[in-house]
Amino acid sequence: MSQDAVRVEVEEGIQIVTIQRAPVRNAIDVEVAEQLARAMIELDARPELHVGILTGEGGHFCSGMNLKAFAASGQEPAVAGRGFAGLCEAPPDKPLIAAVEGYAVAGGFEIVLACDLVVAARNAQFGLPEVRRGLVASSGGLMRLAHRLPRNLAMELALVGDPIPADQAHVLGLVNRLVEPGQALAEARALARRIIANAPLAVQASKQLVNASRTWADAEMFDRQRPMAGRVNGSADAREGARAFAEKRAAVWQGR
Repeated sequence: MSQDAVRVEVEEGIQIVTIQRAPVRNAIDVEVAEQLARAMIELDARPELHVGILTGEGGHFCSGMNLKAFAASGQEPAVAGRGFAGLCEAPPDKPLIAAVEGYAVAGGFEIVLACDLVVAARNAQFGLPEVRRGLVASSGGLMRLAHRLPRNLAMELALVGDPIPADQAHVLGLVNRLVEPGQALAEARALARRIIANAPLAVQASKQLVNASRTWADAEMFDRQRPMAGRVNGSADAREGARAFAEKRAAVWQGR
């Protein structure tokens, strides 16, 4: 497999990562997982990058693990410390948007669930069919679904294995933006630009707080939030945001 299996592009603070394996509906093997991991590490490491977009070529997002490669070698497409596809166990600190056309099933759906925001075309399908192959969706799909959906709906997706269409996923809150086929990436770019307009320190801290606070007890949540929020609220960008509001102009963020 060539390095072109994953294409990484940068435009105006946005990193766009495209899985380019259309003949196999962008199935993930070990080399793809390693390339995706490198892209996620680069997203967090480069200060000029603020938001990532993950998508697939050829009208589909991702069909999950390459079952033929798994059957031949038994090796799962995971990266140590980062999990399936190089990101399911350790998503980037910066916001990551899934731009979904066509199928996002099995590990492909688990990748979507590891992202922060989802833009989906109306022809998209989401599902966890692992039980039909004697497998368990162990790359975060079952655990994340349990926090995103009512228990009975999560159980149906997990135990029956049938996919759900994008419009149903949108109603259930799994999809942020629903668009016409072929428009998912364009809408994801527009959403990314909305995020980039905001202060980068505040954006990253807000993502961290939303994720971390899920397990915090009520009695401790404000104490645990205080140092995280304090670093941002005492920053130069916080002062710049207040001045820009008072002066009725766009803020100029410095990331400090």
